[in-house]
Amino acid sequence: MHVVASDLDGTLLTPEHNLSPYTKQVLQALRKKDIHFVFATGRHHIDVAQMRENMEIDAFMITSNGARVHDSQGNLVFSQSIEPSLASQIAQMSMDDPLIYTHLYRGDDWLINKEDTFSLAFYRHTQFTYQLFNPLDFDTTNIAKIYFTTTDNALYQHLVQLKNRLETKFGNKISVAFSTLNCLEVMAENVSKGSALKNVVEKLGYSLKDSIAFGDGMNDYEMLKVAGKGCIMQNGSAELKKLLPELEVIGSNAQDAVPHYLSKLFL
Repeated sequence: MHVVASDLDGTLLTPEHNLSPYTKQVLQALRKKDIHFVFATGRHHIDVAQMRENMEIDAFMITSNGARVHDSQGNLVFSQSIEPSLASQIAQMSMDDPLIYTHLYRGDDWLINKEDTFSLAFYRHTQFTYQLFNPLDFDTTNIAKIYFTTTDNALYQHLVQLKNRLETKFGNKISVAFSTLNCLEVMAENVSKGSALKNVVEKLGYSLKDSIAFGDGMNDYEMLKVAGKGCIMQNGSAELKKLLPELEVIGSNAQDAVPHYLSKLFL
């Protein structure tokens, strides 16, 4: 294996959404052995770049679930945005629903349709924050993803209904995936962490069989499926485990299972 790809929240990050000192130590040791590390996340590239700097490693970044890929120098090497005419329609799908928050990543910005302290808790360790926008009137260019959140996992079925409405209305013009039970993400057609990983390993001169990937959510499905080896977190989505029964289930993110696994495998 020459390439290691890992999701962040629920996988590489602690339950408090930060990187443990042990994780940092293991990833730095991997780079010294010339093993390439790839962040593969739904998060925004600005946010992930701050984490990468804090870890002092050079790593490719797959962000917005594959809609953006940056190389280890921070250059944008792949970008696929949501079609502008679709973006405005998608952003309006739940704007009047009091239980759902509508977010979008446009360029370097994170926009949201109403104040949401719950989402800010994920960014305590980086300086990334949102600005408010109006779904009826905004610039629809350069949008990596639009996503919908609730403040409670108990509202999962409410988001499932939204997913069904999105898929009925837009069909295969969009890619839709749950990253957690309370977060539904929408990207351009054929965008996934799996297709982005294929791009990255080929850029590095390898093939998918030379990669190992770690994930916990339905937005990791394609990546775990195409990697040479895929590992699912113990705390991962039940649906993901059911769809990929052949994959190994490792420990939880609370136990730093990913760095422990990598340490056994490579160090």
